[in-house]
Amino acid sequence: MDIRNDWSRTEIHALYQQPLMDLLFQAQQLHRQYFAANQIQVSTLLSIKTGKCPEDCKYCAQSAHYDAKLATEKRIAIEKVIQAAQESKASGATRFCMGAAWRNPHERDMPYVLDMIQQVKAMGLETCMTLGMLNASQAERLKTAGLDYYNHNLDTSREYYSHIISTRTFDDRLDTLSHVRDAGLKVCSGGIVGLGENRQDRIGLLYELATLPLHPESVPINLLVPIAGTPLADVEKLDVIEWIRTIAVARLLMPKSYIRLSAGRESLSDSEQAMAFMAGANSIFSGEKLLTTANAGESRDQALFAKLGLGVEPAKPSLANLAVDAMAVA
Repeated sequence: MDIRNDWSRTEIHALYQQPLMDLLFQAQQLHRQYFAANQIQVSTLLSIKTGKCPEDCKYCAQSAHYDAKLATEKRIAIEKVIQAAQESKASGATRFCMGAAWRNPHERDMPYVLDMIQQVKAMGLETCMTLGMLNASQAERLKTAGLDYYNHNLDTSREYYSHIISTRTFDDRLDTLSHVRDAGLKVCSGGIVGLGENRQDRIGLLYELATLPLHPESVPINLLVPIAGTPLADVEKLDVIEWIRTIAVARLLMPKSYIRLSAGRESLSDSEQAMAFMAGANSIFSGEKLLTTANAGESRDQALFAKLGLGVEPAKPSLANLAVDAMAVA
């Protein structure tokens, strides 16, 4: 199958409408054309600055607009980040992701962020950050420091977006993705299902991602975790099968992208997770916590992988490490 960036909403709707078993079968077949069977990429996620975010995302405990009873935390010491990265690597993770509750990083934050990237990268881990909106200069400096991925989710469809966020626009998010791509960084961008949207909005989200000039290298498909104190605390839970359909359609639209199970995975049974992997999901966040919400722990993940016969995708050697190896051989 050719990689396409010209999908129509009508075509995406037709994919959704298929019988579930047909959809999963197609998704798994296509997945195996581009990825090794039975391998899952494992990342961990650490909050490097928690709470008091000026944005008003209605799902988020970190927003300063809501009373979610979240313990806030200023920038944590780089030494703590490095310790967490070491523990992450020892547990088998190959990518270490760092997130800050900012609208955008201030210039005073950049030396802190750049030093952190360099130290984590030197450990042989892939690096990812999510810091809010970026300008072109910031994206370029993150790339120079050694950042591999930048996460900036679209969250939902363009049409439903204003129901979820008012403090930044949908096009603001696309502008950041453009700066990230122009700087030569890999893009991590997906969204959240279960925000009260309908299927047409889920189609709209995937349409936006699948028609970018280049597909995101990583696409998280989150399931809303309702949090007390936020406007979406009492939203009706989306059926898991619809989430799995969305994962399968994402795999068919973006065959070379990692499709990640992120928020909401801790609520799934082993059987439901197995179905999500069958649908083409091949990346997870491991560990006990995702920024501020609970996550399936490492011991549960290890038991699940053993039960399903899954293995962790090995780390990819960085260009820096390859250069060192080449010098040693010479």
